[in-house]
Amino acid sequence: MDTGTGTFGGCRLVGIGVDAVEVTRLRELLARRPSMAERLFTESELAYATRATDPIPRMATRFAAKEATMKALGVGLGAFRFTDVEVVRIGLGAPTLLLHHAADDLARRSEVTDWHLSLTHTDQMAMAFVVAEYVALARGSARAGAAS
Repeated sequence: MDTGTGTFGGCRLVGIGVDAVEVTRLRELLARRPSMAERLFTESELAYATRATDPIPRMATRFAAKEATMKALGVGLGAFRFTDVEVVRIGLGAPTLLLHHAADDLARRSEVTDWHLSLTHTDQMAMAFVVAEYVALARGSARAGAAS
């Protein structure tokens, strides 16, 4: 039962974030400054994206996820590096978040135990929706989305 505190059955919403990225703008940015890709994306994200004929829409969804994660944690640009948030896929499963370094530290301080991520894109627009949640049952167990 919701007690007005955002809790339900031992769960608490920590934050939500949504972001949209124009695919063309990211394409133009990376054409002007190719080295930006290494500042924005992890090696595994770049490897995943470049398996597609056109990697930019995949990169745009991952960039949107990074910004949406910042919003879900209640922080803005500069709170951590973009590569501190990684979108990962395990097999054919849905994408999820793996946080590193300063982003993981912030999530721990905010008591985030679970992440929910939804990604979508067209040729023109990429979007990500992120929910950060605290689940009481997860306390003391391996945290979903946290790096070891």
